Amino acid sequence: MKNNKIIELEMGGGGKKSEELIGNIRNILSVKGKWQNTKDDGAVFELFASRTRATNAGHTNFNSKSFSKLVFTTDAFIVDPLFFPGGDIGKIAICGTLNDLAVMGAKPIGISLSLVIEEGFTQADLEKIIQSINKISKITGVPIVTGDTKVTEKGKIDKIEITISGVGLASKIISNDGAKVGDDIIVSGDLGEHAVALLAKRFNYQTKIKSDCQPLIDEIQSVSKYLTSCKDPTRGGMAAVLNEMSQKSKTKFVLEEKTLSYKKETVAISELLGIDVFSFPSEGRFVATVPKKYSKKVIKILQKFNKSAKIIGWVGRSASSADKGGGVWLKTKIGSIKRIETPRGKLIPRIC
Repeated sequence: MKNNKIIELEMGGGGKKSEELIGNIRNILSVKGKWQNTKDDGAVFELFASRTRATNAGHTNFNSKSFSKLVFTTDAFIVDPLFFPGGDIGKIAICGTLNDLAVMGAKPIGISLSLVIEEGFTQADLEKIIQSINKISKITGVPIVTGDTKVTEKGKIDKIEITISGVGLASKIISNDGAKVGDDIIVSGDLGEHAVALLAKRFNYQTKIKSDCQPLIDEIQSVSKYLTSCKDPTRGGMAAVLNEMSQKSKTKFVLEEKTLSYKKETVAISELLGIDVFSFPSEGRFVATVPKKYSKKVIKILQKFNKSAKIIGWVGRSASSADKGGGVWLKTKIGSIKRIETPRGKLIPRIC
């Protein structure tokens, strides 16, 4: 029977519709060979254990440590506007890919860069975008090693699309299904600021908030041995990410409203626009679960990078089959409990 369903914009927003679309694609692409963790932010290929000596590779110096796993990830980026306070599409693209490797415990070693450019796009803007990519490459010591460039007729795409793939090496994989009952839930800093920066630019709203877009390699590597699960809250924000983590680990996530890491201005803008703040994406933050005995130590380390790092909740046992193996709940300041659902419907378009 012919499938007459069409692709809808909300299917790319990181919410429930995205899950369904990706699930359908996965069902067709069923062969994964020897690759593991294919439902994480990157796929893992088991290598022969070897001692890898690095030359001068900046932050990716491996110091003769043994790495037995290769992690591979890819991501495509379409953003509106292309330039915004705190970054541009190039910075998001490389940071997003590096962070997908970092949250799995991998040290990135190489990046591929693919550009599709609309006819009429200015070379000055293209150079700004490439300079942003190059700056992050230099800061992290992760080189751009291969790529491809295409130019298409005017009107075929909206200005520019970027696809970046990355590979990294790891000795221990941090999977997003590893949360354990009794763990604390932590965040590496204030959330949703990437969404605020783009929305403010789009609607000409005055704000001092800049995008939180940044690489997370050093932050995560400093605490990776303590983390049981980890993910960056990009498309769909905390609502999508925490529901995914809780369902995959078959646990219940409980957040404390009084300790949530959102600035007052971020909350005010979400209320002004009628958008759930939990769906606001970040491009330079991560959320993780940590055994309670290590959580204070982890926060102390992370606060050297960002003073806003904090514990925001805990992991409990899934109470019923209605949770579908998990669920995210918010304990409000007055003591009531309400559920945080995976976002549905049309979310914020073209934000990452």
